[in-house]
Amino acid sequence: MTAPRAGSPAASARPVSRNAAEAPTSDIAGVYVRSLIRSQLRLGVVFAVGFAAATALFVLAIAFVPELDTTFVLGVPASWLLLGVGVYPLAITVAALYLRAASRNEARYRSLTEDE
Repeated sequence: MTAPRAGSPAASARPVSRNAAEAPTSDIAGVYVRSLIRSQLRLGVVFAVGFAAATALFVLAIAFVPELDTTFVLGVPASWLLLGVGVYPLAITVAALYLRAASRNEARYRSLTEDE
């Protein structure tokens, strides 16, 4: 989900309700949206840092385990396979886990907004 920036024309073009009965609802909705945005950002940062750390572990394994350069699988050094092929399943797994967690966050948001 995205929200228009505070000073953008799209943000200022929205009609402003002056009805006192609608003000608390819009404030609560704003809190829910900000909470969703914060949770999605936090989720993205956690998964990005986790992916970077796991990739760094691949690099460290290659740097500190010299046997990987002398071990060949189908004529290709194991260190090359680790970086060339091993990172893709990691990336796909991280992406799938992120998608699942982000969908769960949005489902929680939807359930909160439907209750009102």
